Amino acid sequence: MAETRTGVQWQDALVALSATVMSVVVVGVLYWAQVILIPVALAVFLAFLLNPLVRAFQRVGLGRIPSVLIVVTLTGLLLAVLGWLVARQVSALLVELPAHTSNIKEKVKTLRELGEGTEDLGKMVDEVGKALKSKPAPGQEAEKLDELDAGKPRAVVVQPESPAWLARLPGYLGSALETAGGLALALVLLIFMLLGREDLRDRFLRLIGHARLPSTTRAVDEAGVRISRYLLMQAIVNGSYGLVLGIGLFVIGVDYAALWGFLAAVLRYVPYVGPWIAALFPLTLSLAMFEGWWELLAVVTLFLVLELVSNNVMEPWLYGQSMGVSEVALLVAAAFWAFLWGPIGLVLSAPLTVCLVVLGRYVPQLEFLTIVLGDEPALAPDHRYYQRLLARDQDEAASVVLGQLETIPRDEVYDALLIPALNYTLRDRQRDELNEADEQFIFKVTRDILTDLGPLDEDAAPLSAPPAQPSSDASAIGRVTVMGCCAREEADELALEMLGQLLDPKRWDLKIVPAETLTSEIVAQAVETRPALIVIAALPPGGMAHVRYLCKRLRARFADIKIIAGRWGLQTDVQENEERLREAGVDLVVTGLLKTRTQMDSWHPVLASVGAAVPGEAGIREPHRQAG
Repeated sequence: MAETRTGVQWQDALVALSATVMSVVVVGVLYWAQVILIPVALAVFLAFLLNPLVRAFQRVGLGRIPSVLIVVTLTGLLLAVLGWLVARQVSALLVELPAHTSNIKEKVKTLRELGEGTEDLGKMVDEVGKALKSKPAPGQEAEKLDELDAGKPRAVVVQPESPAWLARLPGYLGSALETAGGLALALVLLIFMLLGREDLRDRFLRLIGHARLPSTTRAVDEAGVRISRYLLMQAIVNGSYGLVLGIGLFVIGVDYAALWGFLAAVLRYVPYVGPWIAALFPLTLSLAMFEGWWELLAVVTLFLVLELVSNNVMEPWLYGQSMGVSEVALLVAAAFWAFLWGPIGLVLSAPLTVCLVVLGRYVPQLEFLTIVLGDEPALAPDHRYYQRLLARDQDEAASVVLGQLETIPRDEVYDALLIPALNYTLRDRQRDELNEADEQFIFKVTRDILTDLGPLDEDAAPLSAPPAQPSSDASAIGRVTVMGCCAREEADELALEMLGQLLDPKRWDLKIVPAETLTSEIVAQAVETRPALIVIAALPPGGMAHVRYLCKRLRARFADIKIIAGRWGLQTDVQENEERLREAGVDLVVTGLLKTRTQMDSWHPVLASVGAAVPGEAGIREPHRQAG
């Protein structure tokens, strides 16, 4: 046994080491091959973005090649016009920006006067003012130097004029050629990706395997459509945002409105912080341009309104809930891609992350990407509840239960949450992965939750599976005595208490025999109690031998009594379990508490006519119920 565990540990260590090495290799390749990979990423991004437009041209009768050429040409012209316009406005801004220094000084003076009563604000304003005063305006630098050096001898050093621009020219040319080469490569790849879309899809299918070709083909096609739609909608939202912002800034009177609109549209691809970075530039310019303050307030209001409308109206309407990415994943992805590829990586971080999440949802080999990056809970509610119990966090466990009560009816919570947690507890105990203290803590918390919940309120909202109505009034028919027996342990007893909370107390008188009761004592108490129905709780895994032995003993003493075996939470080998238990004398095998209630309600009229409803006996205790 020890050797087996050691072998498993060594295997886990090798897997972890291999994963680490592969991660380092992948990151290294992404960094060192960025000259090639950045154009490829741009081409993939534009291919997903433009493919819906290409298909739109195809639907009006154009062939694939003319459609691709038209879309690529129009896109290139649009980008060229935008680039020329932005470059022109940037050049003009750099020339005119020093002229606004005096207005900034006046604003600083006003802030100093307003902040005289606030020590911290006054210090901040003084620092800004000193910084502005320390930088002389053009044409005043020589005068200031003469004032400082008046009356002092000065050494004159004659140096030949060096062509600094000539020394930097190779670097400029290298950067320009690298950028132009990358754009050219991205353009060529884009054309081939749009033209050879079907061939690329076939190669991708071959790469991931063609054992299940129909389902894989549908998954890849749907993933491609979803990614294309998302990126197109994102481009529409960001473009509209930038257009409206530019028009709004133009109406307010802020210079270079087109530049700020374009910059805002691009920076909105940067998650969370991009829009506020884009807002910083026009806010600063409005502070410098205008003598008053209302223009600045108008710019702030414009950004706030656009953000509210985009985030709360446009994006939910266009995106829906199918492209969810974790907020933490977006931030980490932004930092990761910015580190690898700089500003272009920062802009592409959100589209790349969305593409990875969508592919992970449809390609089994990439499912881990959805788990890591998606916004869906990593654990199912029952596993999350069980994990909180293992962590000894009772408050969080109760929060999971309350959260489920907000989404599903209360009577479904038992089968969906509490019973599976008990199943996991018994499973892990069999594997020697759970100590006795943890097990008892889980049982205690479960019992506390049952006590807090109390019995179902029959006057509350309708249950998900309403009990079958008897042929006449339940009170007229009478209560049926039910004996609840545990196959072997406390988990079974807790499950019976859950059943007791589900049953209508006007119809059923459930008496639970404690888990520590011996089989002979159970038979003796059944003789005294004379129940019309016996429910034996035997939560899987295990418990089969105990429930079979108890059934045989009960059946030997009671030939006509109804016996239900509650294998609640059983997922596998259901038919085999049913066959073996029927051989032992069980009338019905059920795998859920709701199914048990439904079957009992259907039997109620018959059982009430033949059974004896007697009060509780010694050694048999009632299920937990809140007073009142």
